[in-house]
Amino acid sequence: MSSITSINEKQYADSRKLAARARLNSEYTIAEIGWFPWVAQQLPLKSGDRILDIGCGPGWFWAATVASLPKKLDVTLSDLSPGMVQEAVERCKTLPLGSVTGERADAAALPFADGSFDGVIAMHMFYHLPDPFKAIAEMHRVLKPGGFLAITTNGAGNMRKMYELTTVFGSPPYDPAGAAFGYDTAERLMQSQFGNVRMTEHPARLRVTEPEDVYLALTSYPPGDEADEAQLAAFHKAIAEAFEVSGGVLETEKQTGLFVSRTES
Repeated sequence: MSSITSINEKQYADSRKLAARARLNSEYTIAEIGWFPWVAQQLPLKSGDRILDIGCGPGWFWAATVASLPKKLDVTLSDLSPGMVQEAVERCKTLPLGSVTGERADAAALPFADGSFDGVIAMHMFYHLPDPFKAIAEMHRVLKPGGFLAITTNGAGNMRKMYELTTVFGSPPYDPAGAAFGYDTAERLMQSQFGNVRMTEHPARLRVTEPEDVYLALTSYPPGDEADEAQLAAFHKAIAEAFEVSGGVLETEKQTGLFVSRTES
């Protein structure tokens, strides 16, 4: 059976499937500060830094936070999907950044020289990689002395009440991304490569009021997007029952963290 760790080119050819999952989080997250602004606050960015964004997706992070970032950042947007790189560059090229370039790149074989960047950012993409350790080694290689690597990922308990509904597809009752590359794995691999790591968790929960948004999000990736009619009907029923039991609202805790490591100066 397929899983979120075996995403093919079709899944990330463009941002449409990703948008269904992003909508669930952007519309229904309860937090004092939103996810992207919170991440921006934690990053040790300085004016003039050269930054590599690996697995940049459609560039939503930069568009959402540029007003609060240091000036004159030189941002390289990279992704394995050429469609994502194109969309990210189009979105970000008019932003008030120092420069914006795009580069299709495999995280495990980065096409950049040693010591090229002041910072590398990899947001919610490590659970797609067949060899996360090799990718972290590559990210370490392209960093300057004193540079930083920032990785975001989910914990295995992330939004558990929602993921329990996916058992109708034969999936386990937890976040597949957090299971594939969760907190423990991120900390262990970054510590082994850099010798240091600092973890911070975004304090937030999810309060969903529209059942259809749960359906769209959880059928936007395998195995939900490959389910047959009987499975989809059972899934609709499971969602409806969950909302009915909870009085029309589905609430669940989130586990989403930021890990930062630095190279030696």
